[in-house]
Order: sequence, then structure tokens, then C-alpha cells
Amino acid sequence: MSERVLITGGAGFIGSHVARHLLERGNDVRALDSLSEQVHGGGGRPTYLEPDVELIEGDVRDAANVDRALDGVDTVVHFAARVGVGQSMYEIADYQAVNTFGTAVLLEALMDRPVRKLLVASSMSIYGEGLYRSADGRVAEACERGPQQLERGEWEPGAELEPVPTPEWKAPSLSSIYALGKYDQERMCLLFGRAYGIPAVALRFFNVYGPDQALSNPYTGVLAIFASRLLNDRPPLVFEDGEQRRDFVSVHDVARACCLALAGDGADGRAVNVGSGESVSVREIAERLARVIGKEHIEPDVTGKFRVGDIRHCFADISLAERTLGFAPEVSLDDGMTELAEWLEGQAAEDRVEHAAAELAARGLTR
Repeated sequence: MSERVLITGGAGFIGSHVARHLLERGNDVRALDSLSEQVHGGGGRPTYLEPDVELIEGDVRDAANVDRALDGVDTVVHFAARVGVGQSMYEIADYQAVNTFGTAVLLEALMDRPVRKLLVASSMSIYGEGLYRSADGRVAEACERGPQQLERGEWEPGAELEPVPTPEWKAPSLSSIYALGKYDQERMCLLFGRAYGIPAVALRFFNVYGPDQALSNPYTGVLAIFASRLLNDRPPLVFEDGEQRRDFVSVHDVARACCLALAGDGADGRAVNVGSGESVSVREIAERLARVIGKEHIEPDVTGKFRVGDIRHCFADISLAERTLGFAPEVSLDDGMTELAEWLEGQAAEDRVEHAAAELAARGLTR
């Protein structure tokens, strides 16, 4: 029997892909989304959102909107959130209002409308620095970089530390307001699920990329930001020395992981990484993107500056997802970037990156 699934933030990049996968599995899908101008450009319902998705335009902080969206719903996927590390450091009240208070409004509504399952999007940002191993083979968790070290351009947490895949048992180390809000969302949903007997799962997404990203939002995923620059024949701006490593995972794999979490019970009550299980440097990702879209003559601008709240290395250990969800990535980085390049051919992007960088610099958040 098909279910009706509510996706908060369902008109966004990841939410729309999850909606498509759920529709293909025979579910009815409703999206509650504020259609914020920064993400959607004020253009109303996005063209990439499947026509069979019922869209309710409204803010997750409004209890009346949430009550309306929950009517007749069997399962909830909670994606509604403000995203972006840098912007979160100066739009603090709004980020916390949407991410933390918005989640609280949803959970209070669910007290009176219990559902079969609750899935929430968490983030790799809650880890802060990823996991490291010292020269003698010991695991090193607390590897935060201090401001004086960064001012000297000493980018690595320690000369003898090797970055290794980050598992879920690593203690959170919140280095931005965005990370704090995502951790709030994760913990609130898992605590609520235990208290009220609703199976809840938190999926910690790493760097998600793919078609339908918001190219004109300068605080979205790094690949979309780089694409916006390249489409305007400008070099991607790369902080530090560009050798920081991240885990880039296709939105198609992320959507599959969400469907697996909704269908099975192996991850109930847990927080689970969703990534590719591989790492690549930010400089390399900028160079590879330039090549696949035919702009290899545009080299990244490695600024030698750092942003407050940034971390050096973090990439996913996905063994728990394999055990609890039966998840394994299917889209290689090469194939995913080829698909992204094909989608970008018909896209235009307003490059707002320099404006965003100036905003951060004016507030002392880049140095």
C-alpha cells in the first residue's frame, strides 16, 4: 500500500530528488517549502519539481502551515533548513529560528499526528574536523585548528596527523552556527522519536552535488558555487591552499539512501553517514569541474585566506550505512560530474560569490 510522504523543504535540491524517487516507488508526495528567494529566485514553483508533487508554500515555523501539511501524512522527511556555514555566522537569529525552532514546531505538531517514520537531514558539518591518525597509529579526535595557527598559514592540524574516514562515533565539534542548528535538528528528532515511539533516523549528508542545485546561491554546495563562477568565465575561489579534502556524493545516491532508510528499520534511532566513502581535494574538484565543462583554461584562484568556521579535512566512513541501510554508492565522481556538466550546458547563473566573499570579509569572517 502506498504512503503519503511529507517532505519539508521538498522543493529544494535534495528534497526534489527524494520526491522523484518516492513517486517512482508508488508513494504520494507532498512538499512544504517557503520557496525562499535566495534559493529559488522568487520564481514560484521550480520547474524541476515533479508535477505530481503536491506543493504547499509556507514556512515550517508557522504551526498552521505545518498542521495543514501533515493532514493525512504517513511519513515525514524533514529537510527544511537554512544552509551555508559562512552566512550562518552573521544571520544567527534567522538560522536558529528556521533550523531549531522550525524543527520544534514540526515535532510539536507530530505529537498529535503520529507517523510511521521520521527522517531528518543532518550534516557532516557537526563533526568539525574529521578523524585523524597519529604517526604511532593512535586515533586522534580533537584536532581543531586555532586562529593563530591559521593566521600563519599552517593549514594542517598537525604535521604528523593523517586524515582518515570519519565514523559516526566521533564526537561532534561544532564550528559554526549552521553546524549547531543541524545538530539541534538531528538530536531533537532522535530524542522525540524515542520519547513518542516514532522510529526516527538522522542521515548525515556529506557534500551533495548534482543537477538542479541552486547555482545563484553563493552559500550552497561548493560544486554549485564553482559552477556559477565558471559559467561566468571567472575562476573558482578556493580558500587556504586548496588541499583540504572533502567527500562528494551524488544526489542520486543520497536520494536512494533516504528511500532505504524509510523502507527498512535497520537505522531506526541512529545517526548514519551518507557519503561516497572517498575523498578529493577542493582544488582538484575545481580543476576537474573546469575540464568537464570545457573551461580548463580557467584555473582556480587559490586565495591563501581562511574562513572562520571552516575545517581542514572530513570525509565519510560509510560502513554503518552499508550495514544498517544496505547502502552502497552507485554514482562515481567521474560519472556524477559528467552528468552535472551536461545539466550545466543549459543553465545560467548569477555570480554572487564575490558579494558573499565581501560580506564575510567585512565582518572579519575571512582573513
